Amino acid sequence: MKRNMIFAMAMLMGTSVMAQETYEDTRLVESDLNGTARYVGMGGAMEALGADISTMSTNPAGIGLFRSSSVSGTVSLLSQQDVKKFSPGNKTNFSLDQVGFVYSAPNYDRTSFLNLGFTYRKSRNFNQIISAVAPLENASQNKLTYQKFRREIFLNRTDLTYTTVDALYMENLLYNQAEDMYFYFPATSYEYNRAQKGYIGEYDLNISGNIKNRVFLGVTFGIHDVHYKHYSEYGEKFQENEDGIKGLTMIDDKRVSGTGTDIKFGAIVRPVENSPFRIGAYIHTPTWYELESSSVTKLTDGSISVDKEESYKYKIYTPWKFGLSAGHTIGNFLALGATYEYADYSSMTNRIKENDYHYSFIDRAYSYSHKDNNMNTHTEKTLKGVSTVKVGAEFKPDPSIAVRLGYNYVSPLCDKMGSKDGTVKSPGTYYETETSYTNWKATNRITAGIGWNATPHLTLDVAYQYSTTKGDFYPFMNYYENGVDGPKSIEDNHCDAKEVSFNKHQVLCTLSYKF
Repeated sequence: MKRNMIFAMAMLMGTSVMAQETYEDTRLVESDLNGTARYVGMGGAMEALGADISTMSTNPAGIGLFRSSSVSGTVSLLSQQDVKKFSPGNKTNFSLDQVGFVYSAPNYDRTSFLNLGFTYRKSRNFNQIISAVAPLENASQNKLTYQKFRREIFLNRTDLTYTTVDALYMENLLYNQAEDMYFYFPATSYEYNRAQKGYIGEYDLNISGNIKNRVFLGVTFGIHDVHYKHYSEYGEKFQENEDGIKGLTMIDDKRVSGTGTDIKFGAIVRPVENSPFRIGAYIHTPTWYELESSSVTKLTDGSISVDKEESYKYKIYTPWKFGLSAGHTIGNFLALGATYEYADYSSMTNRIKENDYHYSFIDRAYSYSHKDNNMNTHTEKTLKGVSTVKVGAEFKPDPSIAVRLGYNYVSPLCDKMGSKDGTVKSPGTYYETETSYTNWKATNRITAGIGWNATPHLTLDVAYQYSTTKGDFYPFMNYYENGVDGPKSIEDNHCDAKEVSFNKHQVLCTLSYKF
């Protein structure tokens, strides 16, 4: 007897613990090269040169080099290259990237300054479209669910390896009621499209100063405001089957919001009194995020559909970040800068947040949580330490004109063999609504810019940035019946990586006023 695809509401049983998955975390932890047009035009290599408001978010001591008060604002236009439009995403977007001020208060002999500053900076712009189309051979997303069931990776719907995707397949597709058995549907191909939108806004308050123009110290207190959403469609065409099911599409509509806090410390030193050469160093604490995710995930054949709504709260603590920099000026016409930055993302911490109603008012105030050891072990194996290298130069052919060039390199965040592992026993797995993931490779950024001092007080800066990243996209984790190195089996669920790219252009414009 043929199976009919009978859809019924798939309900996951409520749990009292909430956390997040490694690949979902990665969207929040990295920063774009963004800020003022001068900062971007020099590739961000200003952590030792200072005197730019964007250094407030990297090396807080850079604000200590201001000799006058300043206010500035930056807007930009971003355009993604080599993708087709996928609603609700747009290939081209307008962005408010930075606005802030510095108040500089010199002492009586103007050899020491105490500066106060505040800035808003868009540290991450989530606007992105990802598309992938590729063949499949005896593999499918629903086969992964079947293998997890067959090998008793999950035992029932309350198991922490039983995802939203598993629930939709198990309760609406895989069960043959007539024979009281479960079967999977191998696919011949898949098509995936995702549109991301949103941003992380960073609000920084800075206190900095200098001692005898030789030592510059600063501290910045930051608040990170997260606004992320995506809409994705993952469709598979099935092999011919007696049930006449040609294929299915999994749709995921997700929102993530919340806040994080951090503290940044920085110093810049001129080791030789009569030389403008300077060395900078800075340390960032982890960003302590407290977030909420909500999603609607739908399984459909185009006419009949069933959906699952989910909402939960969780915590992420990013790793410590360390930076060293050097800067030098020659006369009033040339400035050179270089920065090296490192953060070990394998040490990022996922934390399980308990339901508030179990605890007293005092416990809720401290938002009780503890480490998600299983997911943290997966993170440690999947993510790596990331090195960022920045170099930049500014040349002034005329006192009122500045020409800038820069280069920025960011090493890969993910291990090339990493995967979104749906077998990790964790609330982060339980609440996951997508099986796809991308192992992004290194990011290369090339920048250029020009500045014009229109008056002694008013400056207009323009910059251009080209950023390119390639990655390996997988629609689901590979599952091997006898292990990766064991004999091949018809039960294996294997899909080759599909190369994707994220190439974008950005034009920035900053207007600054000194007083």
